[in-house]
Order: sequence, then structure tokens, then C-alpha cells
Amino acid sequence: MSYMTVADTSISINNLIVGFIKMSRPPFHSVGVLPFFLGAIMAYRMHNVFNLSLFLLSTVAVILIMLSTYYNGEYSDIKEDRLSFVYGKSAFAGGTQVIAQGILPRSYAKTASYIALGLTVIVGLIIQFYFKTGTWTIPLGVFGIISGFFYSMMPIRWVARGVGEILIGICYGWLPVAVSFYLQIGEFSPTVHWVSIPIACTIFNVILINEFPDYPADIIAKKSNLVVRYGKTKAGYLYIFMSVASIVFFVLSVFKGVPEIALLFYIPVILIKVSLIAMVFLKKYENRKTLELICGLTLTVNLATTLAYVLSYIF
Repeated sequence: MSYMTVADTSISINNLIVGFIKMSRPPFHSVGVLPFFLGAIMAYRMHNVFNLSLFLLSTVAVILIMLSTYYNGEYSDIKEDRLSFVYGKSAFAGGTQVIAQGILPRSYAKTASYIALGLTVIVGLIIQFYFKTGTWTIPLGVFGIISGFFYSMMPIRWVARGVGEILIGICYGWLPVAVSFYLQIGEFSPTVHWVSIPIACTIFNVILINEFPDYPADIIAKKSNLVVRYGKTKAGYLYIFMSVASIVFFVLSVFKGVPEIALLFYIPVILIKVSLIAMVFLKKYENRKTLELICGLTLTVNLATTLAYVLSYIF
């Protein structure tokens, strides 16, 4: 019989805590929480309505859906993540390596994903039946759950069907803004839809460019995302198209009800986007260090786009 020493127990606990923190990807929660905050502040500014308890509880639901998605990705993408580590780890791709490198057992990620999913359902039912938020609450929640939970998980695995990137654009662009607004007001607003389009375009690009570092590994693993399907050159043109579209729709949103001061806050974002468009057009992504810079700036553009809207409604 073997016995676990105090030191072994300490290491095991440390691995568990550190491993789950890494798999949870706290910095990447911002791409879902910030648009959700935007929807709430739009509801307050446009209708003078804001329920703090409802907002906090529904924010928890958003985080739980993201956690379920991230844990599932660690569980389902273990082959690709191991290959990515061999070809060169990126801060924006290849997973967290917690499962791929055996820091925690693979089953932990799957179990954690199901727990997060179960808690999401419980929180969603409380929101629906305690706060009486309207008939669209559960359908919208189910859409978010199905899109996130099955993004990497078989048998659906959206990311391998050529629609994963589109669903991410919807679920991190339109869905958090629209749902947050709807939960507070009980109805939708055309302005909400216009605001969500630039955010959806930029988060689409975040996912798209993050597939570039994993390109060699994804080909071997037969992970049929958009970059694998069309190659880096065509995917680069798609990135440029979505970048331009996000600028056009941001300007249009100002004519559809967004405060004009949003354009002032958006100027730095445009400057970064122009630089990114130039780098992608010139295929600077072939250099791994430059690609990591492009990935980081693309994420910055997404957050800054949402922040520009938030600041416009605050001021």
C-alpha cells in the first residue's frame, strides 16, 4: 500500500487550483461580460431601467456558459493541442495545455464542463421564473448553451463544420448585448442589433486569426475550421473583409441611435485596424512572433470596440 505525503497532497492541490484557473481563462471572460454590460447600460440609458440583482445573476450565467465551453475545448481538442505544443505554443491558440500536458486528468475537464452546464440551467430557471423576464429568456439561453457546449464537443462539434466561427460571432457579439437588454426591458431594440454587428465582426476575427497558429496541427488532426478549409491566404482576405465591415457598421450604428461621441472613442480602434489590415494583407502572419502580435491586437480591437460603445452611453 502506498501513502500520499503532505508534500504530495500540497502539490496535488496546487495543480488542481492552478490547472482550473488556467482552464477557466479568466482574461477571456471579458469578451462575453463586456458586451453583456453594454446591453445593460443601453437599457438604463434608453429606458431608465436597471435591476442590479438580475444583472449580477445573469452575468454569472454568461460566465458559466463560457466556462462550460472552455472546459469542453480542453477535453475535446486534446489531440490538436498536443500537436500545437510541438509546432510552437501560442498564447492565443493551442488551448491552455493543462489537459494536453497531463497537468490534470482529461476527465476533470469533461466533468467540470457538465457541472458548469448544470449550474447554468439552474441559474437560467431562476432568472426566468423568479424575475419573470419574458418568453425569450429560455430560448435564447438554450441557443447560447448549445452553441457553446457543442462548439468542440462531439457529435455536433461546430468548429469542424465550418460554422463555429459564425456561431462565436453571434454568441459573443449579438447574443450578450441583446439578452442583457432584453432581460432588463422585456423587449428588443433595433439599436441593440446595430451595435452588436461590429462586435460580432471583431470577435469573429479573433477566432479566425487564432486558428492561424494552429493551422499545421489542425490539418493533421483534420479539424475542419475555416482556415483549414480555405487556407491562410483566403482566410486572411476574409479577416480583412470583416475588419472593414466592422468599421462600416460601427459608423452606421451612429446613424441608428448610438451617441455620436462613440466615433471619437472609436478613432484609436480604426488606427489599430488599419495596421492589422496591412499586416494581414502583406502576410506578416507567416512570422510566428508577428502572428502572436496580430492575435493580441485583434483581441484588443474587439474589446475596444465594445468599450467605445460603453463609454459613449456613459458620457
